[in-house]
Amino acid sequence: MLVPIIVTFAITAVITSPIFFSIGSNHRKKIAQQELDSAELKAKKVIEEAEKDSERIKKDAVIEAKAETLKQKEEAEKEIVYRKNELKETERRINQRQDLLDKRFSIIEEKESSLTKKQKEIEKAESTLKEKEVEKQNELLRISKMTEQEAKKELMKNLEDEMKQEMAAYIIESQNKAKYEVEKKAKTMIAEAIQRCATDHTAEATVSVVNLPSDDMKGRIIGREGRNIKAIETLTGIDIIIDDTPDVIVLSSFDPIRREVARIAIERLMTDGRIHPGKIEEMVEKAKVEVANTIKDEGERALYETGVINLHPDLVQLLGKLRYRTSYGQNVLNHSIEVAHIAGLLASELGLDVTFVKRAGLLHDIGKSVDHEAEGTHVELGVEILKKYKESDKVINAVAAHHGDVEPQTLEAILVQAADTVSAARPGARKETVSTYIKRLQKLEEICNGYKGVDKSYAIQAGREVRIIVKPEEIDDAGAVLMARNIASQIEKEMNYPGQVKVNVIRETRAIETAK
Repeated sequence: MLVPIIVTFAITAVITSPIFFSIGSNHRKKIAQQELDSAELKAKKVIEEAEKDSERIKKDAVIEAKAETLKQKEEAEKEIVYRKNELKETERRINQRQDLLDKRFSIIEEKESSLTKKQKEIEKAESTLKEKEVEKQNELLRISKMTEQEAKKELMKNLEDEMKQEMAAYIIESQNKAKYEVEKKAKTMIAEAIQRCATDHTAEATVSVVNLPSDDMKGRIIGREGRNIKAIETLTGIDIIIDDTPDVIVLSSFDPIRREVARIAIERLMTDGRIHPGKIEEMVEKAKVEVANTIKDEGERALYETGVINLHPDLVQLLGKLRYRTSYGQNVLNHSIEVAHIAGLLASELGLDVTFVKRAGLLHDIGKSVDHEAEGTHVELGVEILKKYKESDKVINAVAAHHGDVEPQTLEAILVQAADTVSAARPGARKETVSTYIKRLQKLEEICNGYKGVDKSYAIQAGREVRIIVKPEEIDDAGAVLMARNIASQIEKEMNYPGQVKVNVIRETRAIETAK
């Protein structure tokens, strides 16, 4: 019974084993085919992704190249503008020097003409003296033949002539004395006016420094691929300089109003914390509104401080713009206020129209508020502005004459001219340029080095002192004293300088020996 079952099971196994083998083989083929299809699909995906990455990299490279090209173009345009401005400035200086040379040549011609005229007068006087000498001799001959009565008449006539000469001399002396007193009084009045007038002078530079809470803020201001910094520079028209200086960035522009707008906008962006092109545009617009309000407030402050009334609103706005304008480091708005005060004090001393002279003094530099927008000098532009807003002819003449371009028609115009000179010329009101400062130092050393026996010379303390080291074998102690005197005299004759220059001549003899 067991044997047939085993045989039957064996036969069944033999019959079914090829079937199961075939089924298993087909199953493995299907699995292998599926894995092959999956691998091909993955390969296709990898190829497609590689192609997409390649296209993206190409697009990024093109965008980056375009951005670099645009940046180089902008830099080239800025360089061109800078060079043009430099050329204009050079041309202006050349024209100024030419005008100065023409004036000097004219003065020399006038002096030559005056000398020639005086020479002729001297020759004429010598000829007249000879004639008078001959006349006296003839007169003596005539008197010797005169009667007593005729002699008395002649004597009275001579006495009368002598009295006339004495009276003329007395009148001239009195006039000179009066002139001296008037000049003395004028100087006293100007000094008192300056002492009674006190205004601040803030010097605005061509750059503004913005303090950052941390160096990380620099990256946020630059933004991704520089989009934030480009947006700020485009909207404000200024250059942002970001260097290794910790916790600060520098805003550079020759237009102080644009710098102020950019400074306020950046500070507000840092306070807000959201820095992106949309927010930047919003903050810049708000900053422009704030600066415009400040300009208006500054113009009204100037009117309040000087007591000037009934001024056109547009002129008030132009006055406020002078808050952001400087001349040789002197704030133009504060300078205008100071001129108005000084001119008003002088006018009150002389009994003139104080209100009018203050108005003219406040408006005398109004042209500087638009001189970067239009052609012409600030005097010409100021006159055009005042004519446009129907200011009086006297005010216009005072503004036109404050630099001597036209003749002043009133005493008040002369006072405005004097007050402008006083405000600008007093020590410390204005800063001299670096080039002028360097030239003065070089001239000081050049004068010192021109003397025989000088070994070295140094201009120190910003040109307030010059130290000369002389060769002791060529210059003795007495010669050193004489050299200091001569150099000081030459500096006084040949140079213009603020304050005093101390001349220090050093003569030193050293004996050095080494003990071995």
